[in-house]
Amino acid sequence: MTITFLIASHDEQLEFRPIKSAARGLVAAVLRAEAFAELVLIVAEYRYLGGTWPLFAVLFLLPDLGMAGYLVDRRTGAFIYNLAHTYLAPALLALAGFMLAAALPYFLALIWAAHIGFDRFAGFGLKYPNAFGATHLGRMGRNSRPDGDLS
Repeated sequence: MTITFLIASHDEQLEFRPIKSAARGLVAAVLRAEAFAELVLIVAEYRYLGGTWPLFAVLFLLPDLGMAGYLVDRRTGAFIYNLAHTYLAPALLALAGFMLAAALPYFLALIWAAHIGFDRFAGFGLKYPNAFGATHLGRMGRNSRPDGDLS
């Protein structure tokens, strides 16, 4: 089954190509199990390397500031939220910390990646621009469907 995204931005509508439904069933369960494994391993590495829990607690929810993009519109919100919730940026930050032999950027990257793992485990996936609750892991919220269909 496919859906077409219609986004109302002021007085215009943008139509996007149809996108197949999100992950469901065993695939969704495997994706969440992977996310849990990522979360556990990242937190274990953070602690093993001497990261402090106060820093972790203060910064853990920082990537969720990406939701502020939804104050502009859904398309911008999904774009900014997704930038803050992909592993590419924390991986680059970790690489910078490694190359500079600096612990702080590496710890920040681990906290950021742990947040992403937690979100994915909880079912908060990357956002489609049609609605905040439409994610690559299925629909979230009151109107969620058990089969992961986004229509």
